[in-house]
Amino acid sequence: MDILFIVLGIILLLLGIAGAIAPVIPGPAMAYAALWMMQLSSFSPFSNRLLWVWGIIMVLITIADYVIPAYGTKKLGGTKYGTWGSIAGLVIGPIISTPTIIFIPVGILFGPFIGAFAGEILGGANTEFALKSGLGAFLGFIAGTFMKLIFALIMSGIFIYGFF
Repeated sequence: MDILFIVLGIILLLLGIAGAIAPVIPGPAMAYAALWMMQLSSFSPFSNRLLWVWGIIMVLITIADYVIPAYGTKKLGGTKYGTWGSIAGLVIGPIISTPTIIFIPVGILFGPFIGAFAGEILGGANTEFALKSGLGAFLGFIAGTFMKLIFALIMSGIFIYGFF
């Protein structure tokens, strides 16, 4: 049974790393679930405190991943139209581009940018202002992706440490 839990944990870690880059997959949750797979084995290497602390961090990172692009939009002067547009682009971008594998990176990478840009244009802003707002959303998305990737790699390290 231990082998099953460890293999499932490794699969969850790989999905967690992939999910750090692809917003369609809940990367932080997958990576965190890998710790639970290790904990369910006979090794049970982690304390309750460690699991609680990293669980809380995982929830905060998941929330921040949706907030940071909107914050980036606002930080570069975007209005509520750009903020809401960046959130919509973050959610809709990967969904719209999913049918064709070639366009998946476009929707994932540029969804927040396009959403913020479109939101500002719909709100009556000029193109230059809308581009600046979109840039803020894009930079926020990159920051969120980096944060999720670091989290997934830390979970991988803790998982490996628990194994040995």
